[in-house]
Amino acid sequence: MDLETVKERAGPRQFAPKDDMPEEYRKAATRMIQFHANSEVMGGYLEKPFIRQAPSIDRKLAFSAKVQDEIGHAQLLYRAAESLGIKTRDEMLDELARGDGKFLNCFHYPMESWHEVPMIAFFVDGAAMHRQATLKNTSWTPYAHAMDKVCFEEGFHVKHGESILSELMNGSKATQEKTQAAFETWWPRIIQFFGPTNDKSVHNDFAQEVGLKTKSNDELRDTFLDTYVPKAEKYGLVVPEYPRIEYDEELDTYHVNEDDLNWDEFWTIAKNASDGSHEQINSRAKAQEAVEWVRESMHGWEGASGAETPQAAD
Repeated sequence: MDLETVKERAGPRQFAPKDDMPEEYRKAATRMIQFHANSEVMGGYLEKPFIRQAPSIDRKLAFSAKVQDEIGHAQLLYRAAESLGIKTRDEMLDELARGDGKFLNCFHYPMESWHEVPMIAFFVDGAAMHRQATLKNTSWTPYAHAMDKVCFEEGFHVKHGESILSELMNGSKATQEKTQAAFETWWPRIIQFFGPTNDKSVHNDFAQEVGLKTKSNDELRDTFLDTYVPKAEKYGLVVPEYPRIEYDEELDTYHVNEDDLNWDEFWTIAKNASDGSHEQINSRAKAQEAVEWVRESMHGWEGASGAETPQAAD
């Protein structure tokens, strides 16, 4: 299939491993899905320490389940990426451990207190839901199938994060102030979750032309603001003065003034070149090294028994 045919046929769940896809499509889809899978891994590792820091047994259980879900999502996505025939799952995981694999900006920053937890579990996961819901209609069928399960579970994650935010904002004045401070720190990062503006995005146009994406970065960002600015205010959070969030009364929609955002920092992070990037990647590399004996044992068992890894579902 040539690229022009792909663009003509592009639509929800249109293409599958049985199709003879052009290399440009397979590379673009691999890059996009690998980025998503890496982000699930790194998000899970960022949140993992807060299983122990959770203030009650119920919160510990829920947070443990959430982290397990995130790692499970990564496995689904690596398999969906692997089905494109460009890279294996092991190659993608090795790239992540080496610092070559890219992942979402929000997971490059350290998270140090329980007051920061809903910034990821509610706002970032809420942003993810806005993006992932559109990916149920992506043109690569294995990716769309993975999104069916991911979105179902992410819905619970957002509700869990909202419950934590409500609990914190109904706590003492000191707790409310600490949560507000965390919100002010994380808010610009959360807005940049959706990536660069359309005019600065290298891959957006092609991804939309071949049906991998159904909405642009700017469209997703504005839709998120329409939902989450009122939610933040509902729980008593004050949206910071900067970056400026402009409200269009006629269209009943919010829009961020992109010039107020630190894009130099964003692009440094995008290259895995910030201090936080190095810290998070090194942490992941050490974790992968620590369980190397498990992988070696499994490979040894597969070789001795003749077992093979099952092919990813179509």
